Amino acid sequence: MDSMGAAFTGPLLYLFIVWGVVTAIFLLLIAWRSVLSSHEDDQIFIDAAQEHMAREQRELIKKIESLGKPLMMSGITSGVLLLVIAGVFVYNGLKNF
Repeated sequence: MDSMGAAFTGPLLYLFIVWGVVTAIFLLLIAWRSVLSSHEDDQIFIDAAQEHMAREQRELIKKIESLGKPLMMSGITSGVLLLVIAGVFVYNGLKNF
């Protein structure tokens, strides 16, 4: 087996898979927040007849704000996993040097 193929076996392969899944979730959350944000109005003038529009805007803002914590956690997890992968890769490289 070549040295590059041997580097991506065992625990490192599983770390790459987990990192890929977490990063995909992170990117999907960013895309979803972007879609929700595009529907948010910057300024809205409300009278009694437009109360339903105000209610929709409040619900939309709640949805956007509820994505904050999952977005932050998945981004941090993705970054930490990437650093762990790099550390394991360097450790294996130094160990086999």
